[in-house]
Amino acid sequence: MGLAWMRTLTASDDVELVGVADLDVDRAEAAVRAVGADAKVDVSLGGLLTATEPDAVVNVTVPAAHSEVNIEALFAGVPVLCEKPAAPTLAEAVIQVAAAEAAGRLLMISQSRRYYAALAEYRRRVAELGTPGLLTTGFFRGPRFGGFRDEMEQPLLVDMAIHAFDAARYLLGAEPVSVSCETWNPVWSWYRGDAAATATFLFDDGTRYVYTGAWCADGLETSWNGEWRATGSGGTATWDGEGRVTSSVSGAADVPPGGNEQIAGALEEFVAALRTGAEPSGAIARNVRSLAMVEAAVRSAESGTRVQIDALLEQAYHEALSLPVREEIRSRLESWTPRGTDSPG
Repeated sequence: MGLAWMRTLTASDDVELVGVADLDVDRAEAAVRAVGADAKVDVSLGGLLTATEPDAVVNVTVPAAHSEVNIEALFAGVPVLCEKPAAPTLAEAVIQVAAAEAAGRLLMISQSRRYYAALAEYRRRVAELGTPGLLTTGFFRGPRFGGFRDEMEQPLLVDMAIHAFDAARYLLGAEPVSVSCETWNPVWSWYRGDAAATATFLFDDGTRYVYTGAWCADGLETSWNGEWRATGSGGTATWDGEGRVTSSVSGAADVPPGGNEQIAGALEEFVAALRTGAEPSGAIARNVRSLAMVEAAVRSAESGTRVQIDALLEQAYHEALSLPVREEIRSRLESWTPRGTDSPG
C-alpha cells in the first residue's frame, strides 16, 4: 500500500511527494526511484517533518503504528490522511479523535472504497426504494496474502469487512445500533483465524444489514466490493460491486469509472478539505462508528451475544481515559460528557 500511495501521490497534480519515512531505508529509497520522485528518505517521521516542513502526512504504516504516527504528526501541526483502520482498537481510535481536536488539525481516515462512481449511483437507486427493510452484502474471495493477515484472529472482519460496513452506513444514511455475528474457519482455510463470517446489524432507521463473507473462497469470486442487494417498500436494487447497477424502479445501468476513485478519491477529498475547511466524510470522528461496527462484530462472535454499539463506544471512551496519553489529549477526553453529545460516534 505504501508503493500504491506513492504512485497516487506522484500522479496527482494537487500534491508533491517530498519525503518518505520507513524503518527499511533502502527499501524506501528503491520505492522513491521506482515512482520517479525526488523525495527525501528518513527512518523517522520526525526527521522528515523537520527536513521537509510538509503540508500534510499520508500514514500508510501497519495498523498498530497508526496512533503513534498520527499523534506525532498532529501535534507537529500537520494534518494526516491515514489508511484504514484508524487503530487496532476502538479505544485507540477515540484517543485519536481527542488528539485531532486538541491539536486543531484534520485527521482523515481513507475509506477508499467509498470512492466509486457506481457506489454513488447505487446510493441513488437505494434512495428510490424508500426506507429499505434489508440490505445485504455477499463477499467471497480467496486471496493468498501471506504475512500478518494469515496470523490474525479475525482476518476477514478486522482487515476487510470495514469497507463493506462503512459503505452500508454511506448507502443507508443511517447509523448501526447493534449486531449479532458468527465467525468460523473452514477446514480448508489457510488462515490461522476465522476467515468466514455472517453479521446482522440493526440500523437506527429499522433496516437490517446482513454481511456474509469468506476470505478462503476459491472459484466464482465476487468483486472486491462484494455483491449488494437492497429491498424496500418500493422495490429492489442490486450492485455487482463493479459497474453494474440494477433497480426494479429505474432499470439497469453500466456506470463507467468517474474521476478519481479508491485512494485517489480519498486524496482528492482530503486536499479539498484542507483547501476549503470542509469536513470530509472520513474525518476521524465520523469514521469511529465504522470501526465500532468491526469491534462489535468481533465481540459478538467471541461472546455469542448481540452487542450494542452505543454501549461499546461508552466502554471505549472509558478505556481511552485509562490509557497513558499526552496531557492535551487527556484534557480533551475529560471535557467530553461520558457518551454525551461531545463524545465520538
